[in-house]
Amino acid sequence: MTPRHPLTPGRAGTASAVLALVLASAAAGSPVSAAGGEGGDVPQGTVVYRTTAQFTTAGRVRDLLLHPDSKKLYAGSDDLPETTETDESGLRVLEPADGKVRSTVSQAPGPTGALGRRAVRQLVAPLPGDGAVFVYPLRGIGTAKDGDAAAAGAWVPGGPVTDAAPGPTPSTVLVAQGSVLSEVDIATATVRRSLTLEGGERFAYDRTRGTVWFTDLGNRRLHRVDVTTFQVTSSVELPPVGDGFAGFTEVDPETGAVWVGLDTLVVVHDASGKRLGTVKGGGGADMPRAAGFDAGTHEAFVVWQDTGDTSQPGSDGDGSLTVHHTRDLTQAAEPAVLPGNHAQSGSAAVAVQPGGATVFVSDPAAGRITRLERATSPRIVRGPEDRTVTAGAEVILTAQAQGTPPPTVAWQVSTDEGRTWQAVPGATSATYTFRAAAADNGRRYRAEFGNGAGVSRTGPATLTVTAADTTTGGTGTTPTPGGTASPTRGTAGDTGGSGGSADTAGASAGGSAGGASGATVGGTGTIPTGGALASTGTAVASLAGGALVLTTAGWVLVRRGRTRRTG
Repeated sequence: MTPRHPLTPGRAGTASAVLALVLASAAAGSPVSAAGGEGGDVPQGTVVYRTTAQFTTAGRVRDLLLHPDSKKLYAGSDDLPETTETDESGLRVLEPADGKVRSTVSQAPGPTGALGRRAVRQLVAPLPGDGAVFVYPLRGIGTAKDGDAAAAGAWVPGGPVTDAAPGPTPSTVLVAQGSVLSEVDIATATVRRSLTLEGGERFAYDRTRGTVWFTDLGNRRLHRVDVTTFQVTSSVELPPVGDGFAGFTEVDPETGAVWVGLDTLVVVHDASGKRLGTVKGGGGADMPRAAGFDAGTHEAFVVWQDTGDTSQPGSDGDGSLTVHHTRDLTQAAEPAVLPGNHAQSGSAAVAVQPGGATVFVSDPAAGRITRLERATSPRIVRGPEDRTVTAGAEVILTAQAQGTPPPTVAWQVSTDEGRTWQAVPGATSATYTFRAAAADNGRRYRAEFGNGAGVSRTGPATLTVTAADTTTGGTGTTPTPGGTASPTRGTAGDTGGSGGSADTAGASAGGSAGGASGATVGGTGTIPTGGALASTGTAVASLAGGALVLTTAGWVLVRRGRTRRTG
């Protein structure tokens, strides 16, 4: 059955033109009318991160790095205990779009220089063009790129490496071996200088400000180390939270603020060590285990993992991704649930694409990488306006919304003053065009926009439909038979021929004639039964009046002629 109000065929170009006009007006600063509307399941403009893919091609992922030049996704992997038939350890190079493995570098030198299969525990820094610097157990510092048969590497003297970061020069890295901080040569693992602190094993390096923030959780302190002098310049107190579990220590490269994951919250200090505040996760009992930053959006991305022990209060087995404004620590997006992501098999890792549009999060317990993409629920920019038209007239309703990804649109109609709404079949364009019928009077119309982030609706527009004007001629008065003509002039109709009563300039001279023909004075433009002349819409009385004038004029001429001859 064909809907009564389908989109008019051939209207695609019109809809595009109307939408283009709206966009041009907005760009030029002209006001766009009828904006507003309402959010459906979430407020308009709500930012969320949706899971768009999951990769199970990299074993038990311990760390992630999205290379800034080659755009490849590097994964530092360990072996999954349940996959006894294969060993997934090594450096995996993946396609970010679908997780396809480009190559695996599994061989790296041991303490004696002999090659062997090595797990990759931490990705330290990207190499120029492509590749990565990484840490492998127990004290290995390696380098490799996509397609290498084996990694180059050397072993740092001393204890196991507990944390690492890019060094102050391209040829060095900073490593922590428990409470010992050292600058180490990448190629040879030679220690150039070192510093022993009171305690701790994790740190973050602020290259811009030449500062290392070293976390000493046992003493509840955060030490500030000047890289130039390699000396502690100040210390700040950390709050006594929970059991003192340290999730991470990271520095925002843009602001220099240091973010420390402690138990179930994140403590944030500015570049001078002043406490800015704390950040909490969405799950309450979840632990912050990784953080990444994006300078373009001024946002921090924090991965929270469940404890994995469902006997503990608040444990549900799921983790989450939260996004925060780095300037004021407020929420920048709705928390995204990470099903099954818990800490029983190790800490999660995060990699953020520049611009923050895509985020990668590892799940060591499930042996997968989750790709999440940013989406913004539709924000209404233009909505339909109330219209008053006559029956049969064309109605054009226009709406516009912004969102990521671009939202789809569906028009809805209400016949009960907005209490209930139904979809209009086929109306899925920014412009909805139809012919108004009398039955449409009082109906309300709105556009509903939707994408993966939510649904938003325009405000309703009310359609008023008036009856079409069916008059086709002039209106006039009809004198009584035998009477004198009315002094009123006829009024021309909208669509018919002109007509009306005769001007009574000569009525006193021929009243009986005017009265006899007055039955059609003020014709309405309809066709009488008289004949072809009547169909012109000209009243017979007008013709009669005209004949009387001619007759009188003729009498006057005759009279004058006779007078001259007599004289």
